[in-house]
Amino acid sequence: MKTEIRVDGPLDVPRTLERYRVWGEDPVNRLVEGAFHRAIRVAGSWRGYELRWTGHVDAERLLVSTPGDRSTRVLEAAVDEVGRICGLGLDVESFYRIAKEDPVLGLLVPRLWGLRPTLSPQPFEMLIGAVCAQQISLPFAFTVKARLVRRFGTPVDVAGQTVYGFPDAERLARARVGDLRRLQLTTRKSEYVIGLARHVVSGALDLRALRGTPNERVIETLTAVRGFGRWTAEWFLARHLGRGDVCAAGDLAVRRAFERFYNRGRALDEAGVRRRAATWGAHQNMAVHYLLAGQRLRAEAA
Repeated sequence: MKTEIRVDGPLDVPRTLERYRVWGEDPVNRLVEGAFHRAIRVAGSWRGYELRWTGHVDAERLLVSTPGDRSTRVLEAAVDEVGRICGLGLDVESFYRIAKEDPVLGLLVPRLWGLRPTLSPQPFEMLIGAVCAQQISLPFAFTVKARLVRRFGTPVDVAGQTVYGFPDAERLARARVGDLRRLQLTTRKSEYVIGLARHVVSGALDLRALRGTPNERVIETLTAVRGFGRWTAEWFLARHLGRGDVCAAGDLAVRRAFERFYNRGRALDEAGVRRRAATWGAHQNMAVHYLLAGQRLRAEAA
């Protein structure tokens, strides 16, 4: 089964998806030779899909297929995920209009034209990834998460590529701290992963119900779970729910980007970052994404 998605507005697919390999291998999201592969769980079974693209940034066409699978339901689920992963629901053009008035974004947008924030399609997957990334470098976070996925996830063949279905909450809820410690998760992070999984399995935490919940209520709900602070909750709002009016100001990389671009390299506290980001209103999430990408451009040039 296959279908085509015509994109409204600019989309640079390779640049948008590069986060799945720039910090290391991601066995859940495989970006190889002009194709993206991922597994999706439908009716309790793992199936795979492939994304390819054609055209150019201002007239991109996305080609979604489910090799070897004839289920319309699987294809529809894949299309829904692709829309989130490629940021198709985000208002890029409105952001570009306000970016023209900003001395930094006005210069970054032409260099990053068509870049969109990828949204993590599954909430449990996003939060476990956030635990792996707490207080360590992104390359090592990717390494640890990859080990977790291979140990507890489900391998799926997609067009000759092996991808892994992300470990489900039921399986991680049965894991032991020692199992996760052997993957180089710390004892506390191991406890956080298992604790979150048990909250989800018991029904104490309904992650899907957070989709229609106001920002502050989402933050309150997630920070009530051991090991999850405002940093994680704000990234959940930005990178899973796709809320535009969010800035993860407590993130060190975000602060460094604001210091570099808006404060001449001088230290800037969290409150200062929030004040600056608030001027972008509903476009804070997009602006932060462009600033972080701008930092990578600077590092590549250096």
